[in-house]
Amino acid sequence: MRKISDACENWGFFQVINHGVPLKVIQRAREVGRQFFDLPLEEKQVYANSPKTYEGYGSRLGIEKGAILDWGDYFFQHFLPLSIKDVNKWPAKPTAYRATMDEYSQQINKLCRLLMSVFSTNLGLEEGYLQEAFGGDDIGQCLRMNYYPKCPQPNMTFGLSPHSDPGGITVLLPDEAVQGLQILKNGRWVMVDPVPNAFIVNIGDQLQILSNGIYKSVEHRVVVNSNKDRLSLAMFYNPNGDKVLSPAQKLVDGNSPPLYAPMTFNEYRLFIRKRGPRGKSQVNSITKTN
Repeated sequence: MRKISDACENWGFFQVINHGVPLKVIQRAREVGRQFFDLPLEEKQVYANSPKTYEGYGSRLGIEKGAILDWGDYFFQHFLPLSIKDVNKWPAKPTAYRATMDEYSQQINKLCRLLMSVFSTNLGLEEGYLQEAFGGDDIGQCLRMNYYPKCPQPNMTFGLSPHSDPGGITVLLPDEAVQGLQILKNGRWVMVDPVPNAFIVNIGDQLQILSNGIYKSVEHRVVVNSNKDRLSLAMFYNPNGDKVLSPAQKLVDGNSPPLYAPMTFNEYRLFIRKRGPRGKSQVNSITKTN
């Protein structure tokens, strides 16, 4: 418990082992993810997203002269709330994809609920405080599978540009064979070395807000490789979009005034979308001291 608290306060991320997610579930999720990205382009484009929705298949491959761009394909899908879960938007190939990812999402949901209890307790709050602040059972959960092909000019691009995650918890299943995730610590980019069969847990901006800055969301980026491709699965566990979030009252007093004004998660997402990925400037810009 103490190690998790220290990691949340000082690093904004940690790796979790003995997490209870069966190894076979992890392996199958990796397998079907890679099988999907190995499909011919025309088969993947059947699930292409549109300007109106982020859900589905997308590609951000490209290099423009003088500009550093993202380099990768992705597939994004919703699991919760159930009102927006639509398995018909999920890949039908490979045939095991839909059932596999559904099971994987349920396992990660259990892990996230456990982590929320641990975070609440470590902050001195009631065990269920953060889960209820997120909306109880009415929360958001979605997956972004990221595929980073070999890049001929890795110095000219990122897999993902520097950013902090806007939501609550990100549970990342990394590619154990190829490093790529870097986190910013004391002004220096540190490469994360994945522990076998572990998940990387990132603290998102909403937990920084609810904890009144005690927990820190982590600024991170993904670098690409000229010799090897890379696959990762990022599961996002987020507050209900209409739920108003603000620092927990128990963490606010005369010596620790509230750092953030009340705001719904939907309002925050709109705010950062208008600004684009800018490291941690989004959450830092809404502090009351600014």
